[in-house]
Amino acid sequence: MNIYVGNLAYGVTQEELRDAFGAYGEISSVNLITDKFTGDSKGFGFVEMPNNAEADAAIKGLNETPLKGRNLKVNQAKPRGERPSRGPRW
Repeated sequence: MNIYVGNLAYGVTQEELRDAFGAYGEISSVNLITDKFTGDSKGFGFVEMPNNAEADAAIKGLNETPLKGRNLKVNQAKPRGERPSRGPRW
């Protein structure tokens, strides 16, 4: 299951997310989203867990819990749909 993790403090590392979610089970991947120009964190990321029961437990256990001074927003990631048009490109 792909899990969205939002409201991250900008200093949170992939290792810290792996540690937090690892308490609930196996982790396939951790991906912090960063600005492509500066490399700075955008304050959210995704954690992939292969076992849905463990992923559900992690979502319930970590949502609204503090990490580095900010309460995490944790839920199942929604599939990426069609992007809205940004208007005409002339």
